[in-house]
Amino acid sequence: MTDLPLERHEIKGFDGLPIAVHVAGKGRDLMLIHGYFSNARTNWIRYGHAARLVEAGFRLILPDLRGHGESAKPHDPAAYPPDALTRDNLAVVEYFGLTDYDLGGYSLGARTTVRMLANGATPRRVILSGMGLRGLTQTLDNGGYYTNVLTNLGTFERGTSEWMAEAFLKTTKGDPIALLRILRTFVDTPADVIAAFPQPTAVICGRDDDSNGSAHELADLLSDGRYFEVPGNHMNAVTRKELGQAIADFLTA
Repeated sequence: MTDLPLERHEIKGFDGLPIAVHVAGKGRDLMLIHGYFSNARTNWIRYGHAARLVEAGFRLILPDLRGHGESAKPHDPAAYPPDALTRDNLAVVEYFGLTDYDLGGYSLGARTTVRMLANGATPRRVILSGMGLRGLTQTLDNGGYYTNVLTNLGTFERGTSEWMAEAFLKTTKGDPIALLRILRTFVDTPADVIAAFPQPTAVICGRDDDSNGSAHELADLLSDGRYFEVPGNHMNAVTRKELGQAIADFLTA
């Protein structure tokens, strides 16, 4: 469902670069952050998750990460310091004046959510989807894989995971150089920091997704973690309606 009415805002990131933010619906504020190679429209709107959450009574705040979507995609390495995405998204929280709100993301969006929590964000509830514990404590575990994809485009055998990642990159019109720079921004979050987060947290993961380690392990570590399983693997769980439904179920329980 792509015809959801959207407002587009353009805010200044931590260093003044433009960050696009899409807003839909009315009600309680829910900020959701998309995954690597993706953008807000592909991750949250295209497969109906945003429409389901608007129907459930939320105002969605959906940023495009730096290097993605309609946000700035500079090639200068200086634009990608550690925690750059965290700082941009804390600027989104400040711009919208969010105080009593919920926060979450898919894959890189979940990792960015955790870094926001570690740097002072105080949402009421949290959604970590497409993420396991290893993907938070060892953030460059898959860095070599993505570096290989982005530096060898056009060379992969059809049907391989690298070929599918490249195909997804084409559908989102991703910028390979900007996306390589994004890898420089990753910061590990120690397990003891994660364990101290007080918020009720939904850990939502595809049944066949272990790309970022164990989601069960993450849910068990959190002080108030709740595991939700949805169909699919890391690439396709985000396309299943069960993902948006699990978020809605958690937030409206």
